Amino acid sequence: MNVLALDTTTRAGSVALIVDDRVVDERRGDATRSHAERLPNELLDVGSAHGVAVGDVDLFAVAAGPGSFTGLRIGIATVQGLAFVGRRRVVAVSALDALAHVAASTVEPGAIVAAWVDAQRHDVYAALYRVGAAPAFSPERLTMIGVPIVGEPATLIEAWPADGRPLPAVCIGDGAVRYADAIAARASAVRVGGAPLLAAAIGRLAVVRAQRGESVDPAAIQPLYVRRPDAEVDRERRAAQAEP
Repeated sequence: MNVLALDTTTRAGSVALIVDDRVVDERRGDATRSHAERLPNELLDVGSAHGVAVGDVDLFAVAAGPGSFTGLRIGIATVQGLAFVGRRRVVAVSALDALAHVAASTVEPGAIVAAWVDAQRHDVYAALYRVGAAPAFSPERLTMIGVPIVGEPATLIEAWPADGRPLPAVCIGDGAVRYADAIAARASAVRVGGAPLLAAAIGRLAVVRAQRGESVDPAAIQPLYVRRPDAEVDRERRAAQAEP
């Protein structure tokens, strides 16, 4: 199975080619250019570099969010367009899930990992997971604790040791990197796991889900925003101000 995977939740993002369960190539995007300027070329280039044309792709994988609203829209639209043309199926993967699966490879079963994506406005999109003993990148590998949320780093850190749970062993993602000082000041035992590229993890998760019949038609992709888009909030505010 040839899989092209795309992550546009961050400014740079990443692309990857996965063949069966093997990561053939993963590349960071050009952060000096917008996603609109460099897609779909970056995604197609990684395939063509290994002799995989768009017609040879069996499955497309894309980050569903949370992350940059504009980046998400462009990334999802890019994958939808390619999948429609090739009549291929798509798997949309949470960036938080992908981060947690990467972190899971660095800890023992039973540990808790935190995934943080920078949400701007001094907030992060966050989720907690307990790591299980199942194979890497299988859905059973992680159990989400609660639901994805958005909030201030200090508030989220204070809520970590709740309901008898231990602190996370690692906090991973660009949000963790940006607020590493806050983590160190309030929870020094928690390791900051960096901000890894995600396209390969997204692709590997997509392979497993597709094998289980969980791929969807391109039109069925739903973005995971967690927080409402700024444009929507601004529209409602202006409408309220215009009311007599």
